[in-house]
Amino acid sequence: MTVIQRKPVNPIAHLTAEDIEVIGKELDAIRDRVLADRGERDARYIRRVIKTQRSLELSSRAVLLFSLFPPAWVVGTVGLSIAKILENMEIGHNVLHGQWDWMRDPKIHSTTWEWDHVSPADQWKHSHNELHHRYTNVIGKDNDLGYGIMRVDEDQPWRPAHLGQPLWNLINACFFEYGIAAYDLELRGNLKNGRHKSPEFRARARAVGRKIRRQVLKDYVLHPLLSGPSFLTTLAATFTANLIRNLWSHSVIMCGHFPEGVETFEKTSIEGETRGEWYLRQMLGSANISGSRLMHIMTGNLSHQIEHHLFPDLPSNRYGEIAPEVRALFDRYGLKYTTGSLPKQVASAWWKVIRLSLPNRKPRGRADDRPTPALAATGA
Repeated sequence: MTVIQRKPVNPIAHLTAEDIEVIGKELDAIRDRVLADRGERDARYIRRVIKTQRSLELSSRAVLLFSLFPPAWVVGTVGLSIAKILENMEIGHNVLHGQWDWMRDPKIHSTTWEWDHVSPADQWKHSHNELHHRYTNVIGKDNDLGYGIMRVDEDQPWRPAHLGQPLWNLINACFFEYGIAAYDLELRGNLKNGRHKSPEFRARARAVGRKIRRQVLKDYVLHPLLSGPSFLTTLAATFTANLIRNLWSHSVIMCGHFPEGVETFEKTSIEGETRGEWYLRQMLGSANISGSRLMHIMTGNLSHQIEHHLFPDLPSNRYGEIAPEVRALFDRYGLKYTTGSLPKQVASAWWKVIRLSLPNRKPRGRADDRPTPALAATGA
């Protein structure tokens, strides 16, 4: 596995092939233990979160019936924003990962859940579960790294168009659900390669169009109409709630893979990748956010991004429990566990967006001039 090297010291140079194999076995043991321990308390947790989210959304929309009055507008908008964040982050994202399929509840299952988002669930599952988690932080394979629209590494050729990437990133943050839908469609690549005319792409595009129409009808027509005289204020409240949800989701996801200290990888690095090497790539290619239990819930427990990428199918409420054990493993093998507060991680991620929008300060050495990573040296 070839880490794209930025520092004088290779972060994995001290590991042997045997070390990496042991790391993989220790992480497998953690996963197996949690899988065997899943039960009623986990089921109660997700059902309680869903009930809370639905109650909050219903009560917030009821308050917005009176949104002509500023206090009602503020209360309804805040409540609806929180409800949308909960639905997307702690519920939708994790249900669609299959984290709760073991319950065999057809109402809380990855094959039946459709979330409050313009991207159809089946398309998101393909681009996120199958591609992003398989190719975490592999440049040219993982489009979640920079969402396919940004320069994310110094070795990527700089072009004048990259000067605009802070602006593109801000626009993407404001309308993030639409950016995700375009990403799930692989819109840029399909347009560039002329595949947008294929029957398969057209069918997927029609599915996205239908989902967008349903979301727009629900949020910007039906609910405002139900508000009668408060139509315009309810419309504004819904737009604001969607904006807040988009900005929050974008920030959390950026913090997971883009702050300083997170490693990127070359395409050739995953050829013949072992289980232990896959785990190591998740460990080095992810970052956490520290904070309270409420903050972890509001991030969908993606504040435990390292644990999520190691074990994407474990129930999200278990990530906080195993995080100390995972961190101890990092420490034992001399690996950096990248974490920080939300403001720190957001600032770090945005600084990288801005820094990489500019030409490199000095020419980078050729890839073969860099230190040889331990995995390549040992033949692992």
